[in-house]
Amino acid sequence: MTTTETELAPLEFSVTKNLAARSGAQRDEALANPGFGTIFTDHMVDICWSARGGWHRPRVQPYGPISLDPAAAVLHYGQEIFEGIKAYRHADGSIHTFRPDQNAARLQRSARRMALPELPAEYFIQSLRELIAVDGAWVPSGEDQSLYLRPFMFAKEAFLGVRPAQKVAYYVIASPAGSYFKGGVKPVRIWLSETHARAGRGGTGAAKTGGNYASSLLPQAEAYDKGCDQVVFLDQDGNVEELGGMNVVFVFKDGRIVTPESDSILEGITRNSLLQLAEDRGHTVERRPVSLQEWRDGVASGDIIEVFACGTAAVVTPIGALVTAGYEDVQPLGDLALSLREELTDIQYGRATDKHNWLYRLDA
Repeated sequence: MTTTETELAPLEFSVTKNLAARSGAQRDEALANPGFGTIFTDHMVDICWSARGGWHRPRVQPYGPISLDPAAAVLHYGQEIFEGIKAYRHADGSIHTFRPDQNAARLQRSARRMALPELPAEYFIQSLRELIAVDGAWVPSGEDQSLYLRPFMFAKEAFLGVRPAQKVAYYVIASPAGSYFKGGVKPVRIWLSETHARAGRGGTGAAKTGGNYASSLLPQAEAYDKGCDQVVFLDQDGNVEELGGMNVVFVFKDGRIVTPESDSILEGITRNSLLQLAEDRGHTVERRPVSLQEWRDGVASGDIIEVFACGTAAVVTPIGALVTAGYEDVQPLGDLALSLREELTDIQYGRATDKHNWLYRLDA
């Protein structure tokens, strides 16, 4: 279940066009206000894997329901993973994505942890290209709009024994996405969960698997009840982990930028890109454990001058308050987070020089 070092030949995709595909006018209407994750394009990618046949039967087909046996392993044991990546329309009409090799590598790491087959990076990138080849018109051109691509993989073998599945399905679906923030980026209130954990040491926290997100839903609902926008988790040692789906970054007054790191935190591609841009500006970046006490003391003393969260969907979100049952710590607001956000999105949309060669053209 590992990839080889040699370059693989492309897969030969079959394409079945959706006879009920939306018209240009219907598509334009959907793109006028797409929201996030509620509208889907006309097609999807489907690739099968089996222990005997490897990756096979690659195809692009009409978007629609997936048929599963009631005994499919994913329904009973949660053996599944996914990714999130965006396609951007540049001013010249071309379509690009951002660091797909990193998403491919993270999908492989997630697969390894969840005992799923590792999709070769070449196949991962090709699957994005094949979907764009038929649904490229769905990539919006509005400000801060993009086409969110959701590759995912799950165990489909019908059996009730507890072992890695020998039949697996890989899909890619796509959803046009509008600006994550209505009316501009605003600081958010974060609820500190002191009774629930997202993941544990040696668990699946570093994998992008649904169970990690399912475990965050109850504390997220608690956050909403407390008037907060998101929830932040601690590990068993009292160190800051991450939000339900975003990484946390601290900016110190001496110019250091610190982000929590452990084997229970999902490594964020957006986070790593922002940190690289910060290093380009001369900031020192530290990836290390950060205790809740260090966070609180740093804000109280003025040593920490800015705190923000980051991820694929929102890119950057300033944190304005840390709230729990016993206290509410107002967070200092600076300008570095939004400056880095602007620089990163300018690269993604082709408005700035891509000096790190992060962009990959999908429609060429």
